[in-house]
Amino acid sequence: MNRMRALSTVAATLLATAGLAAADDLVGKPAPDFALKDLSGKEYSLKALRGKIVVLEWANKDCPIWRGVLGKLNKTCEDYATEDQNIIWLAIDSTHNMKPEDNQAFMKEKGVTRPVLDDREGTVGKAFKARTTPHMFIIDKDGKVVYDGAFDNQTKGDQYVNYVAKALDELKAGKPVGTARTNPYGCSVKYKP
Repeated sequence: MNRMRALSTVAATLLATAGLAAADDLVGKPAPDFALKDLSGKEYSLKALRGKIVVLEWANKDCPIWRGVLGKLNKTCEDYATEDQNIIWLAIDSTHNMKPEDNQAFMKEKGVTRPVLDDREGTVGKAFKARTTPHMFIIDKDGKVVYDGAFDNQTKGDQYVNYVAKALDELKAGKPVGTARTNPYGCSVKYKP
């Protein structure tokens, strides 16, 4: 019985940390460069944003989990992504069957003011290994990935942690990001088959 319990514990630990091990691929390394257009046709290039902190948020208007944290995402974006803070926040939709006009109407209705980039081919999502909506990445001024994971810890009250806000505060203070990896949660990214 004890042996079975020990094996179960080992198996659970391996499963719980599998997502974090995959995140090791990008943290501390240069972010994959990309150029994508937003829903209005304006092009954004990661290379052109060098020297700024860049937040990437994988989004999908049809994901109930992403919609559930949308208010918190919007608020955090409004608080941090300002010119004087030198932080750029981009949402990326890698949903293969996304219709830009539907997406644009939804984002406007929900008060999403950050650019939403069209990645229907999934090229950028796959380069970053984005797995869920939301899945968050933070890139420092030198173009290196310093955070890969969840937006927050999904709890309320005193236990609540907004990982993105915490990482941005640390970067603004000139400190390294203390929690560089968390396991993202949400709907799977709906890549092109």
